[in-house]
Amino acid sequence: MLIDFRQVQLDKFLQLATQIVENPADYLQFDSVSDFYKATWLDDFPTGTTWYASGLDDGAEIFDAILCYAHAKLIISCGAERTAYLKTDD
Repeated sequence: MLIDFRQVQLDKFLQLATQIVENPADYLQFDSVSDFYKATWLDDFPTGTTWYASGLDDGAEIFDAILCYAHAKLIISCGAERTAYLKTDD
């Protein structure tokens, strides 16, 4: 039996991203970009996940963050409302 480790890691990414999309209040508790980078749940994503955030500086209160693994992206928008959605390029 062959195990596709990339697929296992992708499944892990998708599972955590789906949890965030379905329960944003449990995860998206940021006052600034700096708080996003300190979020402990970022470490739960599989090795190889990359992320970045837009914002004028570390104290920006309105920003977007994008987490990527393979062909999947979790897009987080923090402003007046905090939302997250998952995009996959199949």
